[in-house]
Amino acid sequence: MEKFTKLISQAVPLSIENVDTDQIIPARFLKATSKIGFGENLFRDWRYNADGSKKESFVLNDNKYSGKVLVAGENFGCGSSREHAAWALEDYGFKVIISSYFADIFKGNALNNGLLPIQITKEKLTKLLEFLKDNPKAELQVDLENQMLLLEAIQLNESFDIDPYKKMCLINGHDDIDFLISKKETIEAFETQKH
Repeated sequence: MEKFTKLISQAVPLSIENVDTDQIIPARFLKATSKIGFGENLFRDWRYNADGSKKESFVLNDNKYSGKVLVAGENFGCGSSREHAAWALEDYGFKVIISSYFADIFKGNALNNGLLPIQITKEKLTKLLEFLKDNPKAELQVDLENQMLLLEAIQLNESFDIDPYKKMCLINGHDDIDFLISKKETIEAFETQKH
């Protein structure tokens, strides 16, 4: 995984609540086992018409919005436990997802795939979404080391929680296996000790 310490990026406002994993990546696209290529079908049924043409009204098809941060409505990632939802978001190019609530399984899948879910209050989320709609070039600052989300224009200076182990993994660019490999010498030394 790519190391994550700080990110300064524009954001895409997705003002939809209760976005479930089937909306993030529809079940008919779950045939592959590689993480690559899922981004093209992210929000497939919202992004494209039946004939494959883009729905101009959907935010990901609006050229004024871009960036590595997705700001979504409340209760993002509910529904089934499919890890493919995190794969699709990450493959599309998102590094951070902001919402006022995440389903626990989605949150775990996101963190396991190098995607940082940041939970803020519903009031601050509403304010952020409204601001971003009218200010698409605004840049959010995400400081993982200090666990801060910043947007000076609206005095957003918000701390966020993250599991310490997952924080360490993101900062070092490790998944669970990479972490174990990084401890190989310590593990081998332990195994050779006499009990």
